[in-house]
Amino acid sequence: MQIRYFLALCLLPHYVFAQTPAIEEETVENRLALCVVEPPVSRSFNDREKLSGIKDTDIVIISDNSSASFDDKAHFSGDVSFSQGSRHIAADEAILDQKKQQLNANGNLIFKDEQFTITAENLQAQMSSSSATLDGAEYWFHGQQAHGDAQKLQITSENNLILSGTNFTTCPPGDESWLLEADMIKIDSEEEWGEIWNAKLRIADVPVMYIPYMTIPVSDKRKTGFLFPSFSTSTTNGVQISTPYYWNIAPEYDLTFTPDVMSSRGLFAKTELRYLAGEQQNGQLNVEYLGNDRKLFNNPERYLFHWNHQGAIDENWRVRANYTDVSDNNYFNDLNSDVNRSTDNQLSRIGEASYFEQNWDFNMRVQDIKVLGEDELPYQVMPQLNFNYREINFWNAIDFRFNSELTNFQHQDNQYTTATRLHMVPSLTLPIQGPAGSLTSEIKLLQTQYWQASEDKDTQLDESVSRTIPQIRLHGQINFERPTSFFDSAFKQTLEPQFQYLYVGYEDQSNIGIYDTAQLQEDYFGLFRDRRFSGLDRIADANQLTLGFTSRFLDEANLEKFKFSLGQTLYFEDSRVLVENQYLQESESTSVLAAEVDAHLFKDWFISGSLQHDTENNKNKKNEVTLDFRPSNDKLLQFSYRYVPDLLNTNTNDRVNISQAGIRTSWPIRDDLYFVGNWYYDLNESRRIETYTGFQYESCCWALRLSYHYRIKTNYDDDLSQSIDGREEFEKGIYLNFVIKGLGGSGPLGVDDMLNEGLFNYRKPLYLRN
Repeated sequence: MQIRYFLALCLLPHYVFAQTPAIEEETVENRLALCVVEPPVSRSFNDREKLSGIKDTDIVIISDNSSASFDDKAHFSGDVSFSQGSRHIAADEAILDQKKQQLNANGNLIFKDEQFTITAENLQAQMSSSSATLDGAEYWFHGQQAHGDAQKLQITSENNLILSGTNFTTCPPGDESWLLEADMIKIDSEEEWGEIWNAKLRIADVPVMYIPYMTIPVSDKRKTGFLFPSFSTSTTNGVQISTPYYWNIAPEYDLTFTPDVMSSRGLFAKTELRYLAGEQQNGQLNVEYLGNDRKLFNNPERYLFHWNHQGAIDENWRVRANYTDVSDNNYFNDLNSDVNRSTDNQLSRIGEASYFEQNWDFNMRVQDIKVLGEDELPYQVMPQLNFNYREINFWNAIDFRFNSELTNFQHQDNQYTTATRLHMVPSLTLPIQGPAGSLTSEIKLLQTQYWQASEDKDTQLDESVSRTIPQIRLHGQINFERPTSFFDSAFKQTLEPQFQYLYVGYEDQSNIGIYDTAQLQEDYFGLFRDRRFSGLDRIADANQLTLGFTSRFLDEANLEKFKFSLGQTLYFEDSRVLVENQYLQESESTSVLAAEVDAHLFKDWFISGSLQHDTENNKNKKNEVTLDFRPSNDKLLQFSYRYVPDLLNTNTNDRVNISQAGIRTSWPIRDDLYFVGNWYYDLNESRRIETYTGFQYESCCWALRLSYHYRIKTNYDDDLSQSIDGREEFEKGIYLNFVIKGLGGSGPLGVDDMLNEGLFNYRKPLYLRN
């Protein structure tokens, strides 16, 4: 039978000995991940919280046997437990020297505090300075993967670790995928970073690198240093090696500099600066530069500048800025930019400030858009002022709104017309809503004033134009529902018919220039808009009725399993307002028949599709369908098809029909090995237009991704495209990314970003309301 001995407080005035309840098995809660390494020790410690009157400065000692001499030494043996504050020591034997304020312990020794757990052969602790030395130690950081061995381990009074003859890894015990051996490692427990001297990196027990000095993280805190490089090879850039360097400038600033060496082009330098401006504002600055592109004619300089900023000044003011500029049209097609993808051909430059109150808001904005590959430049907004006022229940349940805009349009080419536009829209709305449906009546008066200036004396545009157009809109919707059943399953079916009558007065607008206006898409939801064009330069006259309905099926848990929408607009009069005055609009009695469907077909099968059909000419204007198989969150098989006629090819400026089929998948081969791939085929050209194959292996301590790309190469026809060997129509390449976790890598590789690789990034097609 074990006997607990209690020593009186008078024996050792500065120490408290007490008995605790029976020892309970230690548990670890809130583990960060399955990969977090837990110390393989089962010994438990005294539960100080269950003792009354114990202070953090008091020392509590429990043992099976003890003996002590007053003001001299105390000897403890047999399941010794020693604790002070958050520090705990368990051992078979311990000797406490009261004069020297020193504790010696040995035998199955375990040391534990808030940051780490250590096992060792013996321990010497100095109580006055809260420091300790352990021989033959093994250590584990709590909530982290980091652990290792040390011939000698010192714990300083600041709770830092100094390890001699040591090693370090983030792999689980017994896994030597990588191991860092060093003469000395100093770990700052507060900063959670380590300094290493004279280190060798072993991969699969093979020494691959000698490092005289380096720093490493033991948590997710930021630290200056090199990140792990990436390697790739492609037909356009040749062999490419990127070695990013991260600079933790301050808590509010950091910078990543990436020298990117391409054998075919030269040195491509990328710099990204991120910052916080107070608690509510943040931004990012990117600068990219390639001095002499050896791949192109005359070896031109190529560069990018990008600045993005957003945030709140106070409770009312919001600010936003976004500016991007590149040296040439093909910049994103040729170079692996950190800012845009190769499929992005518009660079937006916006600066705005907004003020918000409960019933009104004010916005100031400047905007410029650079369209890559387009010879004609769009207009610049310099500036635009918006004022909006709203009053709910203004009079007898009628809502009042007043929207206004004052815009000045400038152009970089002096031959183009410049203009100032003042647009004001007072409106009255009567909304009637209930569970069975809704009815909204709306009256607007669209008043616009233009002041236009042009150096072209033959222009048909007037210097001053006043345009006043009335608009009436009546929109109603009814909700029906009924119980039904399919395949022995109960469902609730809804039928939601809706209508919209729209009247917009006609006024000749051929004397107004086109500054920010284009025709909008006619999908199902677009049929119920009150306009045909974006912008305000053209307001289409209308006398039309739109009819449509949506039907849904919901299961017993009220989850939506099926949704179908169908609609069409009936034109009582032809619209006489055109975007381009030189084109005559064909007489139409109806719009396209627009349909959309989203369905959970069966178990893990989902389908999504849309159709726009010209019923008068019996031809499709656009249709697409996507079939998804999703047995779990990490498994995906997707089949897709899309058809778009009369689309502009930016490479040739010809009108083409797009008919493309594709397959995309993400599938785990094992728990640690993923496959991601996609394949898209052009049915008109009878050729594949993109192939992506990627394998990703990820263990607890390292990750590897190997991928292959084959895709059509967008090429804008400009002077830089005159390469010596001619530009390829397709490009292909092999890419390799490697991360050692815990040694300054850029973080775990993700499967989601592999789905977005290539020209056709993944989009989940389902919009069921669950």
